[in-house]
Amino acid sequence: MTQRMFPVLCLSLALAACGALKDAGDKAPADDMATEIAPPVETTSLDAMGTGQAPEALDGTSAEEKAAALAAPAQGGERLLGKAVVALGAPAEQGLWVQTTLVAAAVQGRVVAPNGQSLAVELRPGTGAASMSLAAYQALGLSLTDLPEIAIYGS
Repeated sequence: MTQRMFPVLCLSLALAACGALKDAGDKAPADDMATEIAPPVETTSLDAMGTGQAPEALDGTSAEEKAAALAAPAQGGERLLGKAVVALGAPAEQGLWVQTTLVAAAVQGRVVAPNGQSLAVELRPGTGAASMSLAAYQALGLSLTDLPEIAIYGS
């Protein structure tokens, strides 16, 4: 009887050890590390506070200035500097501009939107992702939430 019990006992101990190892393997190394949890932050939208403004109210560029920039012909000697996906820039910065790493100093240039519209803009040096002014977005007929890829031309 002892000879029959020995294999059963060994098998039982092996299965118990496997269960213990499985539980240890499920534990991620980071589980033992202390973590900081930031307290929840409550936010209120500007519109809920009654201070929100329509984009048109923030844009100080006149319709005539936008029309002139849209009608401006390509400059002689300009070349394609590159393409960039642009985000909406700071609405407080007025004018028709694009901030990009493709220029080292402020120069006059032109951008072409995916819809084919061309706009004369000031190209400003920047770091990181490219951004475009509120007025330029509106002149090109782009939604303010779009992230369009534009072609950037300069001299």
